[in-house]
Amino acid sequence: MNTIQALHGTRDILPEEVVYWQWVETTTREILMRAAYTEIRTPIFEQADLFDALSENTDFIGKEIYSFHDKDENSISLRPEGTAGVVRAVIEHSLYTQGAVQRLWYAGAMFRYESPSVVRQRQFHQLGVEVLGSGEASSDAEVIAIACDILQTLGLNNLRLEINSVGISDNRKCYESAIIDYLKPYEQDLDPSQQYLTRNPLRIFDSKNPRTQEITQNAPSILDYLDFFSQRRFERVQQLLSDLGIAYTVNSRVLRGLDYYTHTTFEIISDDLEQATICGGGRYDNLVGQLGGSQMPAVGWAIGLERLILLLQQFQTPFLPKLDFYIVSKGDLAESQALVLAQKLRILGFSVQLDLSGNGFRKQFTQAERSGTVACLIVGDEEAKKKTVKLKWMATKQQESLAQVEFLAKSEELRQQIVTLNTNV
Repeated sequence: MNTIQALHGTRDILPEEVVYWQWVETTTREILMRAAYTEIRTPIFEQADLFDALSENTDFIGKEIYSFHDKDENSISLRPEGTAGVVRAVIEHSLYTQGAVQRLWYAGAMFRYESPSVVRQRQFHQLGVEVLGSGEASSDAEVIAIACDILQTLGLNNLRLEINSVGISDNRKCYESAIIDYLKPYEQDLDPSQQYLTRNPLRIFDSKNPRTQEITQNAPSILDYLDFFSQRRFERVQQLLSDLGIAYTVNSRVLRGLDYYTHTTFEIISDDLEQATICGGGRYDNLVGQLGGSQMPAVGWAIGLERLILLLQQFQTPFLPKLDFYIVSKGDLAESQALVLAQKLRILGFSVQLDLSGNGFRKQFTQAERSGTVACLIVGDEEAKKKTVKLKWMATKQQESLAQVEFLAKSEELRQQIVTLNTNV
């Protein structure tokens, strides 16, 4: 029988890597809670019509999306991104009636059928925020500031923020016409990007083909096609970012591939990865109306978690609190008491690992050393008979014997000793 393995384009996240994911999740949750963002969790599959409605010209429509029919012949798609599901939920549950502005965040698995690589999987994960109900430039600046805060708190400083404005839909249409006119003479040199020339010309700017990049180098800038209001609005966003002390570069090639973007678009980029964009987003004032809701301004971003984790693994070590107690025991009565002791300590708020190997004391002590625990608790036959426990502080090698009842009664004193020892490490 052949060994069953994970499907191509998917991967297991093993315990040594999960600590990075938990670190990101905890850090993000704390920052977003302080900024009054609330979490929303939407299904991983939706009616296919939801994603079909986004754009006829978007890459994952019809090509990269996972779609199937259920037993009732409903057409269903696995979500390829998070924004559409959030907007659908806002419309369906009339969340916009609960307050003027909705600040939401999400995290979860997304699915796209594309060629897998180290930083791109068919099942991947995104963390995103969406602010619905505000058209103010300050909401653009706020979501950018929060993204920067998350990445900097995680210790990533070698990043650059690039911003742009695509204006309103009329600006974009005029610009697309200008781009088509500019690129037409080079059509045969754009392979494989020529497929986008009339369908979605702005996607050509995402090409990694050296010849295509050379051709687009001198293409017109969308900033020259902004109306007066869009120009003033973009200037306001820049001023607010400067007020916040956030460094940025204006890059007219940050266009984002989805048709629903308006005004501000941005990317946070790392040159330490092959796929450089860690965070991307922008304003999408037309999407809520496009999906059947009342017209509502909105802005948001998404972070690709696989890329972020790869970057963290290169440059950062997550903070992991040390294990408080490792309990070794041998013999039926001792093992029973050790189990009870472990549970009582956990209820008191301590982190405790109970050795379940059944090995002799020597091997259990070796595992206690490897665990990095602050203290080791020993329950042998003698301790079990007397209902005592030996406490050994691993850093100082000091050891004492205490009645189990007395030991548990000293929980606050023990907690302070653990804090002191951890501080001095």
